[in-house]
Amino acid sequence: MLIPRPRPPRLIRPVREPATSPPALAGAWAPTDRRLDQAELLPLPTGAVGPEDVLVDGAGRVISGDEDGRLWWWPVDARAGTRPQLLAETGGRPLGIELDPSGEALVVCDAYRGLLRVTPDGAVRELTGTAPPVHLANNATVGRDGTIYFTDSSDRFPVSHWKRDLLEHRPNGRVLAHHPGSGRTEVVTDGLYFPNGIALTPDESALMLVETSTHRLLRVELSGGVRVLADLPAYPDNLASVGDGTYWIALPSPRVPIAERLLPHPRLRQIAALLPDAMQPQPRRYGLVALVDGAGAVRRTLHGPNGHYSMITGVRQHGDQLWLGSLTGSGVARVPLG
Repeated sequence: MLIPRPRPPRLIRPVREPATSPPALAGAWAPTDRRLDQAELLPLPTGAVGPEDVLVDGAGRVISGDEDGRLWWWPVDARAGTRPQLLAETGGRPLGIELDPSGEALVVCDAYRGLLRVTPDGAVRELTGTAPPVHLANNATVGRDGTIYFTDSSDRFPVSHWKRDLLEHRPNGRVLAHHPGSGRTEVVTDGLYFPNGIALTPDESALMLVETSTHRLLRVELSGGVRVLADLPAYPDNLASVGDGTYWIALPSPRVPIAERLLPHPRLRQIAALLPDAMQPQPRRYGLVALVDGAGAVRRTLHGPNGHYSMITGVRQHGDQLWLGSLTGSGVARVPLG
């Protein structure tokens, strides 16, 4: 049974912001490695779309969701074209997926139900619900003590209308911490511009975090303070730790010049938000992921200029393979890293 979808505000509340000029994909961002256009596809069942994130669990299952609230899994060694098996149904919209400290149950950010715990038998339990302060749970990272840090991307717009939040371009998001032992959820930091991917640093003193609408990579100290590490040439989504102090970032689209030029024009952005989706600024059909270190320096980028697998929102390294998820795709994808 599907959870009722909230109705978004009809009007956005944009303010004047300076325009930006999207940088070229050059230097460390140059499209020299184009392997994403040769990615192998493992499709969802017919008609299902939107495997937004991807996770490989301890049992060797590749897990992802779809926009109709289902969670699916494939064997990690499955051949291209293999269809998945059903794991669970949340009734909402699964986004970020992580393992809980036991390594057995899943922690799922559901855009319409909040933070969930999903056990191997498919049972689903709400950890937070969507009562304040949780509005749009998006991506999570789990500490060794069980604390779940996760992004609450917008207190104004549901995931079905994420473009309106980007057009509004206000700091409607925050990072929250959920403590399973006490059931308490608290704000770590707020005033963020569509915070999305999140990961703990190896010493768990800070969070690596990306903001989609400002295309920034941030470091959030758990003792207090936020520092900008990098201004990215593309809009970032989910972020995943490799475990060695480096992080993969999924980048659904290079920055869109017309969207950046609209920032000084609040009234035009307000009108754009009322147009049919096809008439609004569109992400580019381009595959892109990047590996960065703890200082924000780019170590490696993988490209798919032809958009064979595009709108990449999830990325996860497992051994010598990289698994990809997509907000709009019809399955998960896999590429070798060697």
